[in-house]
Amino acid sequence: MERTMPRDYYETLGVPRNASKDDLKRAFRQLARQYHPDVNSSPDAEERFKEINEAYQVLSDDQKRAAYDRFGHAGLNGMPGGGFSGGIPSMEEILEEFFGSLGGFGGFGSGRRRRGPVQGRDLHQELRLSFEQAVFGAEIDLDVTRRETCGVCKGSGAEPGTQPRTCPECNGTGQVRRMQQAFGFNMVNVTDCSRCKGRGQVVDTPCHECRGQGIVTRTRTLMVKVPPGVDDGMQIRLAGEGEPSPNGGPPGDLFVALDVARHEFFERRNNDIVLEASINVAQAALGDIIKVPTVEGESELTIPAGTQAGDVIRMRGLGIPKLRRDGTSSGRGDQLVVINVEVPSRLSKEQRRLFEELGRSLGHEVTPQKARGLRDRLTDFLAGS
Repeated sequence: MERTMPRDYYETLGVPRNASKDDLKRAFRQLARQYHPDVNSSPDAEERFKEINEAYQVLSDDQKRAAYDRFGHAGLNGMPGGGFSGGIPSMEEILEEFFGSLGGFGGFGSGRRRRGPVQGRDLHQELRLSFEQAVFGAEIDLDVTRRETCGVCKGSGAEPGTQPRTCPECNGTGQVRRMQQAFGFNMVNVTDCSRCKGRGQVVDTPCHECRGQGIVTRTRTLMVKVPPGVDDGMQIRLAGEGEPSPNGGPPGDLFVALDVARHEFFERRNNDIVLEASINVAQAALGDIIKVPTVEGESELTIPAGTQAGDVIRMRGLGIPKLRRDGTSSGRGDQLVVINVEVPSRLSKEQRRLFEELGRSLGHEVTPQKARGLRDRLTDFLAGS
Protein backbone atom coordinates (compact mmCIF):
# COMPACT_ATOMS: atom_id res chain seq x y z
CA MET A 1 0.00 0.00 0.00
CA GLU A 2 1.50 3.31 -1.06
CA ARG A 3 0.75 6.71 0.46
CA THR A 4 2.11 10.05 -0.58
CA MET A 5 1.53 11.83 2.75
CA PRO A 6 2.36 10.30 6.14
CA ARG A 7 -0.76 9.58 8.12
CA ASP A 8 -1.35 11.34 11.43
CA TYR A 9 -0.04 9.11 14.21
CA TYR A 10 -2.94 9.79 16.56
CA GLU A 11 -5.37 8.98 13.75
CA THR A 12 -3.45 5.78 12.99
CA LEU A 13 -3.90 4.55 16.56
CA GLY A 14 -7.40 5.98 16.88
CA VAL A 15 -6.61 7.97 20.05
CA PRO A 16 -7.05 11.65 20.97
CA ARG A 17 -4.02 13.96 21.09
CA ASN A 18 -4.11 14.00 24.90
CA ALA A 19 -4.04 10.19 25.15
CA SER A 20 -2.08 8.80 28.08
CA LYS A 21 0.61 6.13 27.74
CA ASP A 22 -1.88 3.53 28.99
CA ASP A 23 -4.32 4.66 26.28
CA LEU A 24 -1.57 4.25 23.68
CA LYS A 25 -0.73 0.75 24.92
CA ARG A 26 -4.34 -0.37 24.84
CA ALA A 27 -4.83 0.99 21.32
CA PHE A 28 -1.62 -0.56 20.01
CA ARG A 29 -2.38 -3.92 21.61
CA GLN A 30 -5.85 -4.03 20.08
CA LEU A 31 -4.64 -3.03 16.60
CA ALA A 32 -1.70 -5.45 16.77
CA ARG A 33 -4.13 -8.32 17.41
CA GLN A 34 -6.05 -7.24 14.33
CA TYR A 35 -3.32 -6.41 11.79
CA HIS A 36 -0.11 -8.22 12.77
CA PRO A 37 1.03 -10.48 9.86
CA ASP A 38 1.29 -13.42 12.28
CA VAL A 39 -2.49 -13.35 12.76
CA ASN A 40 -3.72 -11.53 9.63
CA SER A 41 -3.04 -12.98 6.19
CA SER A 42 -4.53 -10.14 4.12
CA PRO A 43 -2.14 -8.55 1.55
CA ASP A 44 -2.08 -5.12 3.21
CA ALA A 45 -1.78 -6.38 6.81
CA GLU A 46 2.00 -5.99 6.95
CA GLU A 47 1.98 -2.40 5.67
CA ARG A 48 -0.88 -1.50 7.97
CA PHE A 49 0.93 -2.93 10.96
CA LYS A 50 4.08 -0.99 10.05
CA GLU A 51 2.03 2.22 10.26
CA ILE A 52 0.59 1.17 13.61
CA ASN A 53 3.98 0.21 15.05
CA GLU A 54 5.60 3.42 13.74
CA ALA A 55 2.89 5.52 15.37
CA TYR A 56 3.21 3.72 18.68
CA GLN A 57 7.04 3.89 18.75
CA VAL A 58 6.94 7.66 18.28
CA LEU A 59 4.03 8.54 20.58
CA SER A 60 5.24 6.28 23.42
CA ASP A 61 8.58 8.15 23.50
CA ASP A 62 8.22 11.46 25.38
CA GLN A 63 10.92 13.28 23.41
CA LYS A 64 9.71 12.13 19.99
CA ARG A 65 6.09 12.80 20.90
CA ALA A 66 6.90 16.38 21.96
CA ALA A 67 8.73 17.01 18.67
CA TYR A 68 5.89 15.48 16.67
CA ASP A 69 3.22 17.48 18.51
CA ARG A 70 5.07 20.71 17.76
CA PHE A 71 6.40 20.19 14.23
CA GLY A 72 4.60 17.12 12.88
CA HIS A 73 6.55 14.52 10.91
CA ALA A 74 9.23 17.11 10.06
CA GLY A 75 10.10 17.35 13.76
CA LEU A 76 11.36 13.76 13.75
CA ASN A 77 13.89 14.26 10.95
CA GLY A 78 17.42 13.93 12.24
CA MET A 79 16.42 12.59 15.65
CA PRO A 80 18.27 9.44 16.79
CA GLY A 81 15.97 6.58 15.91
CA GLY A 82 13.41 9.13 14.66
CA GLY A 83 10.34 7.69 13.00
CA PHE A 84 10.32 3.95 12.27
CA SER A 85 13.25 1.57 12.13
CA GLY A 86 11.61 -0.54 9.43
CA GLY A 87 11.57 -3.93 11.19
CA ILE A 88 8.46 -5.76 12.38
CA PRO A 89 8.57 -7.17 15.91
CA SER A 90 7.15 -10.66 16.19
CA MET A 91 3.89 -11.24 18.01
CA GLU A 92 5.95 -13.04 20.66
CA GLU A 93 8.04 -9.90 21.21
CA ILE A 94 4.92 -7.76 21.45
CA LEU A 95 3.37 -10.04 24.04
CA GLU A 96 6.64 -10.14 25.96
CA GLU A 97 6.70 -6.31 26.05
CA PHE A 98 3.21 -6.09 27.51
CA PHE A 99 3.13 -9.18 29.72
CA GLY A 100 6.78 -10.03 30.49
CA SER A 101 6.87 -7.69 33.50
CA LEU A 102 4.08 -9.69 35.16
CA GLY A 103 6.53 -12.56 35.62
CA GLY A 104 3.96 -15.26 34.83
CA PHE A 105 3.68 -15.42 31.03
CA GLY A 106 6.06 -17.19 28.72
CA GLY A 107 6.63 -16.85 24.99
CA PHE A 108 3.71 -16.98 22.55
CA GLY A 109 2.30 -20.47 22.41
CA SER A 110 5.52 -22.13 23.59
CA GLY A 111 6.26 -21.30 27.22
CA ARG A 112 9.34 -19.94 28.92
CA ARG A 113 12.54 -21.88 28.98
CA ARG A 114 13.78 -23.12 32.29
CA ARG A 115 15.96 -20.60 34.05
CA GLY A 116 19.69 -21.22 34.05
CA PRO A 117 21.92 -21.06 37.11
CA VAL A 118 21.55 -17.80 39.01
CA GLN A 119 24.01 -16.07 41.29
CA GLY A 120 23.53 -16.40 45.03
CA ARG A 121 22.24 -13.54 47.14
CA ASP A 122 24.62 -10.67 47.90
CA LEU A 123 25.22 -9.79 51.54
CA HIS A 124 25.75 -6.35 53.07
CA GLN A 125 27.52 -5.65 56.34
CA GLU A 126 28.99 -2.61 58.12
CA LEU A 127 32.55 -2.29 59.41
CA ARG A 128 33.57 0.35 61.95
CA LEU A 129 37.00 1.95 61.41
CA SER A 130 39.04 4.38 63.45
CA PHE A 131 40.24 7.55 61.74
CA GLU A 132 43.79 6.17 61.64
CA GLN A 133 42.68 2.87 60.10
CA ALA A 134 40.97 4.80 57.31
CA VAL A 135 44.16 6.79 56.72
CA PHE A 136 46.71 3.98 56.78
CA GLY A 137 44.58 0.94 55.89
CA ALA A 138 44.20 -2.18 58.00
CA GLU A 139 43.42 -5.89 57.98
CA ILE A 140 40.36 -6.45 60.16
CA ASP A 141 38.51 -9.64 61.10
CA LEU A 142 34.76 -9.46 60.43
CA ASP A 143 32.21 -12.00 61.68
CA VAL A 144 29.69 -12.79 58.93
CA THR A 145 26.57 -14.90 59.44
CA ARG A 146 25.42 -16.39 56.17
CA ARG A 147 23.81 -19.44 54.58
CA GLU A 148 26.29 -21.96 53.22
CA THR A 149 26.12 -25.22 51.31
CA CYS A 150 25.71 -28.10 53.76
CA GLY A 151 29.02 -29.91 54.18
CA VAL A 152 27.35 -33.23 55.04
CA CYS A 153 25.12 -33.68 51.98
CA LYS A 154 27.12 -31.34 49.71
CA GLY A 155 23.98 -29.35 49.02
CA SER A 156 21.81 -32.22 47.77
CA GLY A 157 19.57 -32.18 50.87
CA ALA A 158 19.64 -35.99 51.02
CA GLU A 159 21.11 -38.04 53.86
CA PRO A 160 24.52 -39.49 52.87
CA GLY A 161 23.99 -42.90 51.25
CA THR A 162 20.71 -41.81 49.64
CA GLN A 163 19.97 -39.78 46.54
CA PRO A 164 17.30 -37.23 45.62
CA ARG A 165 14.88 -38.35 42.92
CA THR A 166 13.36 -36.50 39.99
CA CYS A 167 10.27 -34.54 40.98
CA PRO A 168 7.20 -36.34 39.56
CA GLU A 169 5.23 -33.09 39.42
CA CYS A 170 7.52 -31.15 37.06
CA ASN A 171 9.59 -34.06 35.68
CA GLY A 172 12.78 -32.43 36.89
CA THR A 173 12.29 -29.08 35.18
CA GLY A 174 11.55 -27.20 38.40
CA GLN A 175 8.63 -25.45 36.69
CA VAL A 176 5.03 -26.17 35.77
CA ARG A 177 3.20 -24.73 32.75
CA ARG A 178 -0.49 -24.09 32.44
CA MET A 179 -2.25 -22.87 29.30
CA GLN A 180 -4.41 -19.77 29.71
CA GLN A 181 -6.46 -17.55 27.43
CA ALA A 182 -5.53 -13.86 27.45
CA PHE A 183 -6.75 -11.22 25.00
CA GLY A 184 -7.70 -13.88 22.49
CA PHE A 185 -4.30 -15.63 22.55
CA ASN A 186 -3.16 -18.89 24.06
CA MET A 187 -0.67 -17.96 26.79
CA VAL A 188 1.51 -20.26 28.84
CA ASN A 189 1.73 -19.40 32.54
CA VAL A 190 5.04 -20.68 33.94
CA THR A 191 5.60 -20.94 37.70
CA ASP A 192 8.05 -22.69 40.02
CA CYS A 193 6.97 -26.18 40.98
CA SER A 194 5.32 -26.08 44.41
CA ARG A 195 6.37 -29.63 45.29
CA CYS A 196 10.13 -29.32 44.74
CA LYS A 197 10.29 -25.53 45.18
CA GLY A 198 11.85 -25.16 41.74
CA ARG A 199 14.77 -27.54 42.39
CA GLY A 200 13.56 -30.32 40.08
CA GLN A 201 14.26 -32.97 42.72
CA VAL A 202 12.54 -34.25 45.85
CA VAL A 203 14.27 -35.71 48.90
CA ASP A 204 12.76 -38.79 50.56
CA THR A 205 15.42 -39.11 53.32
CA PRO A 206 16.44 -35.60 54.42
CA CYS A 207 20.00 -34.88 55.57
CA HIS A 208 20.23 -34.83 59.37
CA GLU A 209 22.43 -31.71 59.31
CA CYS A 210 20.39 -29.38 57.08
CA ARG A 211 17.02 -31.22 57.30
CA GLY A 212 16.79 -31.57 53.55
CA GLN A 213 17.46 -27.93 52.71
CA GLY A 214 21.00 -28.39 51.40
CA ILE A 215 21.83 -25.14 53.19
CA VAL A 216 23.00 -24.37 56.74
CA THR A 217 23.50 -21.07 58.56
CA ARG A 218 26.97 -20.46 59.97
CA THR A 219 29.07 -17.58 61.27
CA ARG A 220 32.46 -17.22 59.66
CA THR A 221 35.32 -14.85 60.45
CA LEU A 222 36.59 -13.17 57.28
CA MET A 223 39.61 -10.93 56.96
CA VAL A 224 38.78 -7.60 55.31
CA LYS A 225 41.75 -5.79 53.76
CA VAL A 226 41.07 -2.04 54.02
CA PRO A 227 43.26 0.00 51.63
CA PRO A 228 44.82 3.30 52.79
CA GLY A 229 42.75 6.41 52.15
CA VAL A 230 39.21 5.01 52.36
CA ASP A 231 36.42 7.36 53.42
CA ASP A 232 33.20 7.07 55.35
CA GLY A 233 30.44 5.38 53.32
CA MET A 234 32.75 3.59 50.87
CA GLN A 235 32.18 -0.12 50.16
CA ILE A 236 34.60 -3.01 49.83
CA ARG A 237 33.46 -5.95 47.72
CA LEU A 238 34.51 -9.45 48.70
CA ALA A 239 33.76 -11.54 45.63
CA GLY A 240 32.14 -14.93 46.25
CA GLU A 241 31.67 -14.37 49.99
CA GLY A 242 27.89 -13.98 49.78
CA GLU A 243 25.33 -16.79 49.90
CA PRO A 244 25.39 -19.86 47.62
CA SER A 245 23.29 -20.10 44.49
CA PRO A 246 20.00 -21.98 44.81
CA ASN A 247 20.59 -23.93 41.59
CA GLY A 248 24.29 -24.43 41.01
CA GLY A 249 25.28 -20.93 39.96
CA PRO A 250 28.10 -18.82 41.42
CA PRO A 251 27.83 -17.53 45.01
CA GLY A 252 26.91 -13.94 45.73
CA ASP A 253 29.28 -11.25 46.95
CA LEU A 254 29.75 -9.57 50.32
CA PHE A 255 29.67 -5.77 50.33
CA VAL A 256 31.26 -4.19 53.40
CA ALA A 257 30.17 -0.60 54.08
CA LEU A 258 32.78 1.43 55.95
CA ASP A 259 31.82 3.59 58.94
CA VAL A 260 34.76 5.83 59.88
CA ALA A 261 34.73 7.22 63.43
CA ARG A 262 35.24 10.92 64.06
CA HIS A 263 38.64 11.95 65.45
CA GLU A 264 39.14 13.96 68.60
CA PHE A 265 41.26 16.61 66.81
CA PHE A 266 41.33 15.93 63.07
CA GLU A 267 38.71 16.60 60.43
CA ARG A 268 38.93 15.24 56.91
CA ARG A 269 38.51 17.52 53.90
CA ASN A 270 38.93 15.45 50.70
CA ASN A 271 42.55 14.23 51.00
CA ASP A 272 43.60 16.88 53.51
CA ILE A 273 43.44 16.74 57.30
CA VAL A 274 42.31 19.89 59.09
CA LEU A 275 43.54 20.70 62.61
CA GLU A 276 42.81 23.75 64.74
CA ALA A 277 45.71 24.87 66.94
CA SER A 278 45.63 27.62 69.58
CA ILE A 279 48.56 29.93 70.28
CA ASN A 280 48.89 32.97 72.55
CA VAL A 281 49.15 36.58 71.41
CA ALA A 282 52.91 36.70 72.01
CA GLN A 283 53.48 33.65 69.80
CA ALA A 284 51.26 35.17 67.13
CA ALA A 285 53.07 38.49 67.21
CA LEU A 286 56.65 37.28 67.59
CA GLY A 287 56.46 33.85 65.91
CA ASP A 288 57.41 30.54 67.46
CA ILE A 289 58.07 26.84 66.86
CA ILE A 290 55.36 24.64 68.37
CA LYS A 291 54.50 20.95 68.35
CA VAL A 292 51.19 19.82 66.89
CA PRO A 293 49.63 16.33 66.57
CA THR A 294 49.59 14.61 63.17
CA VAL A 295 48.57 11.10 62.11
CA GLU A 296 52.30 10.33 62.11
CA GLY A 297 52.77 11.59 65.68
CA GLU A 298 53.83 14.98 67.03
CA SER A 299 55.59 17.27 64.56
CA GLU A 300 57.15 20.74 64.76
CA LEU A 301 55.32 23.64 63.15
CA THR A 302 56.84 27.08 62.54
CA ILE A 303 54.53 30.00 63.41
CA PRO A 304 55.58 33.08 61.39
CA ALA A 305 55.73 36.41 63.20
CA GLY A 306 52.55 38.41 62.74
CA THR A 307 50.29 35.36 62.38
CA GLN A 308 46.60 36.29 62.54
CA ALA A 309 43.69 34.33 63.97
CA GLY A 310 42.27 32.14 61.21
CA ASP A 311 45.52 31.90 59.23
CA VAL A 312 46.16 28.46 57.74
CA ILE A 313 49.58 26.80 57.70
CA ARG A 314 50.14 23.82 55.37
CA MET A 315 52.09 20.73 56.46
CA ARG A 316 52.77 18.93 53.21
CA GLY A 317 52.43 15.17 52.84
CA LEU A 318 50.79 14.58 56.22
CA GLY A 319 47.25 14.15 54.95
CA ILE A 320 45.20 11.24 53.54
CA PRO A 321 46.63 8.84 50.92
CA LYS A 322 44.99 9.45 47.53
CA LEU A 323 43.04 6.27 46.86
CA ARG A 324 42.73 5.14 43.24
CA ARG A 325 39.96 3.03 41.70
CA ASP A 326 42.12 -0.11 41.72
CA GLY A 327 42.55 0.09 45.50
CA THR A 328 46.11 1.41 45.42
CA SER A 329 47.16 4.88 46.54
CA SER A 330 49.26 7.56 44.89
CA GLY A 331 50.69 10.35 47.01
CA ARG A 332 49.07 12.01 50.01
CA GLY A 333 47.22 15.17 50.86
CA ASP A 334 48.41 17.72 53.40
CA GLN A 335 47.60 18.70 56.96
CA LEU A 336 46.09 22.18 57.21
CA VAL A 337 46.58 23.84 60.58
CA VAL A 338 44.08 26.62 61.29
CA ILE A 339 45.51 29.05 63.85
CA ASN A 340 43.39 30.27 66.73
CA VAL A 341 44.91 33.13 68.77
CA GLU A 342 43.84 32.88 72.40
CA VAL A 343 43.42 36.03 74.45
CA PRO A 344 44.08 35.41 78.15
CA SER A 345 41.04 35.88 80.38
CA ARG A 346 43.11 36.34 83.58
CA LEU A 347 46.31 38.35 83.95
CA SER A 348 48.84 38.74 86.71
CA LYS A 349 49.72 42.28 87.80
CA GLU A 350 52.95 42.17 85.81
CA GLN A 351 51.15 40.83 82.69
CA ARG A 352 48.49 43.57 83.00
CA ARG A 353 51.19 46.24 83.28
CA LEU A 354 52.96 44.94 80.21
CA PHE A 355 49.71 44.73 78.19
CA GLU A 356 48.74 48.26 79.23
CA GLU A 357 52.10 49.51 78.09
CA LEU A 358 51.72 47.58 74.81
CA GLY A 359 48.19 48.90 74.37
CA ARG A 360 49.36 52.54 74.72
CA SER A 361 51.96 51.95 72.05
CA LEU A 362 49.50 50.29 69.63
CA GLY A 363 46.74 52.88 69.97
CA HIS A 364 42.96 52.44 70.11
CA GLU A 365 41.95 52.44 66.42
CA VAL A 366 39.31 49.84 65.51
CA THR A 367 39.05 48.42 61.95
CA PRO A 368 35.74 46.63 61.15
CA GLN A 369 36.12 43.21 59.47
CA LYS A 370 33.72 41.01 57.55
CA ALA A 371 32.54 37.94 59.44
CA ARG A 372 34.45 34.88 58.22
CA GLY A 373 33.93 31.33 59.41
CA LEU A 374 36.44 28.50 59.47
CA ARG A 375 35.19 26.98 56.21
CA ASP A 376 35.35 30.37 54.47
CA ARG A 377 38.97 30.83 55.54
CA LEU A 378 39.88 27.33 54.41
CA THR A 379 38.20 27.95 51.06
CA ASP A 380 40.11 31.19 50.58
CA PHE A 381 43.37 29.51 51.59
CA LEU A 382 42.94 26.57 49.22
CA ALA A 383 41.83 28.82 46.38
CA GLY A 384 44.99 30.87 46.73
CA SER A 385 47.41 27.99 47.25
